[in-house]
Amino acid sequence: MSSDELNQANNSGNQSGTHCSTCGAVMPPDLRFCRACGSRLGEDVAEYTETVRFQNAPTANSVPPSAPGFGAGPQGPQAFGAVAAAPMQWTHKKKRKFSGMTWLFIGLLLFFVAAGVFTTVVKQVRPGGMSSVASAPLSFIGVDNFKDIEGGGGVTFNNVDTPDAPADKAGLIGGDVITSFDGHAVTRRSEMIDLMRQTPVGKPVEVIYLRDGEVKKTTLALITREQGNQLERAFARRPEGRGRFGYDPGDAERVLVPGTATYGVQLGEISSSMPADMAGIKPGDIIVEFDKVPIRTPGELKTRILRAKPYETINIVLIRDGQRLEFAVKMGKE
Repeated sequence: MSSDELNQANNSGNQSGTHCSTCGAVMPPDLRFCRACGSRLGEDVAEYTETVRFQNAPTANSVPPSAPGFGAGPQGPQAFGAVAAAPMQWTHKKKRKFSGMTWLFIGLLLFFVAAGVFTTVVKQVRPGGMSSVASAPLSFIGVDNFKDIEGGGGVTFNNVDTPDAPADKAGLIGGDVITSFDGHAVTRRSEMIDLMRQTPVGKPVEVIYLRDGEVKKTTLALITREQGNQLERAFARRPEGRGRFGYDPGDAERVLVPGTATYGVQLGEISSSMPADMAGIKPGDIIVEFDKVPIRTPGELKTRILRAKPYETINIVLIRDGQRLEFAVKMGKE
């Protein structure tokens, strides 16, 4: 370009704008940056990229090396101005987060898994003194369930519920308080269960117990749970069936016989024209003996009635108005 043409261009630039302080190119008056080199009027390239107008423009530190204008060669950092003039939009991919419902589902899943594990490892004790701990042989004594005596004086139970089971053969009855088993003191139900679990099946053991305040002894040998089941099935299938007395078991209660240290079972409602009524037994009578077996709990009376053979005559001892009376009752059939 000749000197005249350059002067003419400069004069034209002075009339329509100004010159870039970096490269000298003419800048129109409505632009704040040079379209030739990317410099803002009075600033360098780095300062320009921090302006509000191009706050999203990539910088040398934020643009990946593979981006145009920042790689090796002619499009390296030297070409930054061209990139700044037309800023690029970079998409930031956010990490996926679980929703509230997802966390709820995970929480419920963990809860049910934990509950299943707990159920499989928890140790339970079945009624009748049979331990369900998998690590020890199962044993059976033949009572309904053990329960603690207040003050830690031993363990008792409501009734002997299986005919010919160890407890039945040993002469135990509902209401007896076991204080020693195989030479070991028993003060709580848990101790009784542990002793039964540790005792080999079939081993004769001495049992010390209290009945009506008197200390008594007996001997028994535990059997397996399966043997106990066989005894229960044999009784349920007994050809004779089960006995019937004619009273309301739910209306009977354990009471202390007046003037004694002996308990008995006081009867409530008596069914009309049934064996008890036909024999002359009345509401309020306290039964203390059934077929020569002491009766101390409602549960024991109920099981003894069921075990009685139908149409068989049973001798019953009771207390009425302070008097001891005996009645012969011909049993009915359940």
